[in-house]
Amino acid sequence: MIPVSVKSAELLRVALRSRLPFRYGIVTMVEVPHVFLRLKVETPFGVSEGLVADHLPPKWFTKDPTRDIPSEIEDMMAVIRHAAATAATLPAAEPFRFWSELKGRQAEWAKQHQHPPLLAQFGTSMVERAMLEAVALAARSTVSKLVREERLGIELGDVHPELRTLRASSLLPEQPLASIVCRHTVGMLDPLTDRDITPEARIDDGLPQSLEASIRAYGLFHFKLKVDGNQPDAALARLKAIFAVLVRQVDRRLAFTIDGNESFSSAEAFRTFWRRVEADATLREVLPGLLFVEQPLARAVALDSALGDLTGWKDRPPIIIDESDAEPVDLRQALALGYSGTSHKNCKGLFKGIAHASLIRHRSAGRATPLLHSGEDLSNIGPVAVQQDLAAQALLGIESVERNGHHYFPGLSLWSPEIQDVALGAHPDLYHRSRLGWPTLRIASGRISTQSVVAAPFGIGGRLPLEKIAGEWTTLA
Repeated sequence: MIPVSVKSAELLRVALRSRLPFRYGIVTMVEVPHVFLRLKVETPFGVSEGLVADHLPPKWFTKDPTRDIPSEIEDMMAVIRHAAATAATLPAAEPFRFWSELKGRQAEWAKQHQHPPLLAQFGTSMVERAMLEAVALAARSTVSKLVREERLGIELGDVHPELRTLRASSLLPEQPLASIVCRHTVGMLDPLTDRDITPEARIDDGLPQSLEASIRAYGLFHFKLKVDGNQPDAALARLKAIFAVLVRQVDRRLAFTIDGNESFSSAEAFRTFWRRVEADATLREVLPGLLFVEQPLARAVALDSALGDLTGWKDRPPIIIDESDAEPVDLRQALALGYSGTSHKNCKGLFKGIAHASLIRHRSAGRATPLLHSGEDLSNIGPVAVQQDLAAQALLGIESVERNGHHYFPGLSLWSPEIQDVALGAHPDLYHRSRLGWPTLRIASGRISTQSVVAAPFGIGGRLPLEKIAGEWTTLA
């Protein structure tokens, strides 16, 4: 085993603008803070430096329409600062035990400051991921190998008691995936055809803008379709317009998920909407390609034993939770209510994702229809977040993964040429140069290679020249 302790922590925040607006719920994102957290971690192999990065997306961790966005962003910064500072006070422990102790300390603090668990543990996940990269670097290994070699001290039963006698190495796939299927997000405002783009809205950056152009450029065949249950007539019309494009351009491999964005007030409200979907002749024809519906119910009711109970709906589609997956017990509660699984986002934490994947595989044994573990993202971009997310999805064996950061942000053009060159040199299977010269995600025949990110300690190949990022690092510990 590998005991670790955090010696120092630094945080850098930068402001980014999207290349086109992303409407993903009750907010339209056109700009977003992006943060880097850098830890120095002491291990038996010496002191090593680990890095993590993520967006601070408004109206996701807390979907409160009354809160202003600057206050939400400050809350996200606060949970990261507290987790990093707390981590530096913890005694050395094996990585899983270190994470578990930090998670508990973060939860106690969050209750005092009225931060909900999903938000609070975002800070824990930032520390966890940076710590894991540092450990893998120091051990001259990879996170995937360390998990499979049982060197991180993972105790599945501490997360899901029924797994107490089982090991992650026996439940996860024997090898990480070499590639994933890119499940392309169709946001609520995304143009579907080139004709839908007005001259003033047209972008000339060498990347596709409309849905039909994205299909041509990337060979896409998996899609994530966002709907607003507060406007059911408009949602049905939007779905029909999307499928008019998909059926025309995508072959028989067409598969899709529908993201309800927490926009339905109860299971019965969503059931009423779904009856209308099934009654529509156009939509009924494509339903065999449905993979699942994601988080249709508002998180306040999704796990309610009355309003969120799906068990009485015998012919329901597969439905998973996403934002409702805040505490480890939430997945078990969701399964008891008739949900089919949950999502993995790195912002929820990798150890939690490993435990969830293990529970899902354990409970799927002998089932005619396996439970679901989906891959979703937060518009992840390089040169750190998207690679670490892909490394995690490959480790967990999740093949169909939402990817949209490359669509809403202009590749690595946001960073200096030196950072671009390091990322491209370390990940030639993941990036290629766009028409304008900067690296962007390489998607071929609808798939993304994960080979170089799996081979890296934790997603990041090469040492990035972080001094080339404009901004000042803040010392947290």
